[in-house]
Amino acid sequence: VIMAEQTEKAFQKQVGIFLNKKKSLISTKSTKAPRYHKSIGLGFKTPREAIEGTYIDKKCPFTSNVSIRGRILTGVVTKMKMQRTIVVRRDYLHYIRKYNRFEKRHKNLSAHLSPCFRDVQAGDVVTVGECRPLSKTVKFNVIKVSKGAGSKKSFSKF
Repeated sequence: VIMAEQTEKAFQKQVGIFLNKKKSLISTKSTKAPRYHKSIGLGFKTPREAIEGTYIDKKCPFTSNVSIRGRILTGVVTKMKMQRTIVVRRDYLHYIRKYNRFEKRHKNLSAHLSPCFRDVQAGDVVTVGECRPLSKTVKFNVIKVSKGAGSKKSFSKF
């Protein structure tokens, strides 16, 4: 484990990976530390950074024991002011029967953003998957990022 990843008071390590392997006298070349990663299924690819990176995140769906089950939603990133958590805006149309028209509505949801997704900015379109509750408000995990267009408050129907 690289010491740059150790930012907490408690020692950060992946569950199920044994770090104190005895050094063998035969092989003197340095080997990379073992790393746990998995495929989350549902047709989503594991990011290369999750496989080759050195970050440690116990809420990442690719490198820890968090399963994606339930709903798969898409939305636009609006805020990135929390640590490893983003706010996703989901726009939809609501039908008003009296006027025979639609009105624009939106919902915000908080989602955990794993460090394997590097350059995510406000305005990007993300796909989030439902998982177990990670905190009081976070029940979704980002599983795919696709670059978005320009303005962040614009209404777009998926």
